[in-house]
Amino acid sequence: MRPDYADGLSNRGTVLYALKRFDEALASFDAALALRPDYAEALSNRGAILQELGRFDDALASYDRALALTPNYVEALSNRSNTLRALNRFEEALASCDRALALRPDYAEGLSNRGNALRGLNRFEEALASYDRALAVRPDYAEALSNRGTTLQDLRRFDAALMDFAAAVRLRPDYAGAHVNEALCRLLTGDFARGWDGYEWRWELDYTAADRRNFTQPMWVGGDEIAGKTILLHAEQGLGDTIQFCRYVPMVAERAGRVILEAQKQLCDLMGSLPAAVQIMPRNDPLPRFDLHCPLLSLPRAFRTRLETIPAATPYLRASSQAVMAWKERLVSTRRPKIGLAWSGNPANKNDHNRSITLNSLLPMLDCDATFVSLQWAVRGADIDALKERTDLLHFGDELKDLSETAALISNLDLVISVDTVFAHLAGALAVPVWILLPYAPDWRWLVDRDDSPWYPTARLFRQDDTCTWGNVVKRIQAALRAL
Repeated sequence: MRPDYADGLSNRGTVLYALKRFDEALASFDAALALRPDYAEALSNRGAILQELGRFDDALASYDRALALTPNYVEALSNRSNTLRALNRFEEALASCDRALALRPDYAEGLSNRGNALRGLNRFEEALASYDRALAVRPDYAEALSNRGTTLQDLRRFDAALMDFAAAVRLRPDYAGAHVNEALCRLLTGDFARGWDGYEWRWELDYTAADRRNFTQPMWVGGDEIAGKTILLHAEQGLGDTIQFCRYVPMVAERAGRVILEAQKQLCDLMGSLPAAVQIMPRNDPLPRFDLHCPLLSLPRAFRTRLETIPAATPYLRASSQAVMAWKERLVSTRRPKIGLAWSGNPANKNDHNRSITLNSLLPMLDCDATFVSLQWAVRGADIDALKERTDLLHFGDELKDLSETAALISNLDLVISVDTVFAHLAGALAVPVWILLPYAPDWRWLVDRDDSPWYPTARLFRQDDTCTWGNVVKRIQAALRAL
């Protein structure tokens, strides 16, 4: 009736957002703003859409335009903090929440978002206080309960964390985030029996949409006979996850008629070394016919894996002998130990601010009688100059983008020292000794209160203490290197 009705276009965008049809929602807000460029509400809602689409810089610009028009726009200030957190700009996220709460002290969403920003800064007790304030305002705020539970988990108050997750689920039985957080807490503490089941809720999370596969074929969940059938096993999440859980592929191959493994392109050559007859397919290539499918991270559930039954025999991946020999010739001929270093992972990882460190943080380790080799193919801006200055640190850069080449290099090393990223998993899968630097609140797979890993027998774990800093970790590694 009125195609140029800006309010109608904006409201339509809000409905499309609720339906998770984000591209259409963005188009509707853009149409509203083309008619009314000073429409602050549409700009703020557009920022939320852009964040859902992973366009964080664009989202921030949209919030800032809204705030330039309406400086006291509380919802825009609070939501803007979520985008700043996604950019790992936690101090700014906290400041944005504080501005919102100065205007509206009892704003429950702002208080919960403030807790999230404080958690990103590892200020866990302050984060708890902020969630408590949010819940005092709104006792049935399921998101704040789940967020508080995650912070309690960071503080290793696991029973209290599980109580918060359960309370969030009682309020909202379909709240996937709380189900997944509970599952991760159980996995972290070794309760695999309940953890794997709950982890299947990950497919209901918005951010898993890119990895979700809507096959018409049924998903194999274990138990059912698959002899004579073709099963597709497909990678999800990161490269390290694929390396960790491809160990289950030969176990499936023992039971199925035929196995197809779809993996990231960088890993396909390496996956060919698995001890099983498997057809390897790069992700996004056309798939052959199959009868059933299973994501790699659902295989532990299918095999009812418990701590004591983790399939931990290594190596289960191997570099080609030709590539290993080629790298052996390239490395400096020396009797000194050869040690690989990896200090940063994928910056898009949600926990990258906790797990990655700077090269400068590791430099004290280099003052010992060894040959050090950089395993990084991507070097961040802050590390480029430090790497140039250390001519004693061998660096091969883009030559290592194919992980079969990285595997061949690692196979020539005596030790790998890595943060929690793909190189740690690769060394473990190759049965090369690996020392892994872990944050105080680690990823679930490394469990708690142990310096070994049931997933990788050659791994040794070096954990942060409750100061959440790397200095003591580096000192302990220096001492271990001297002993070595």
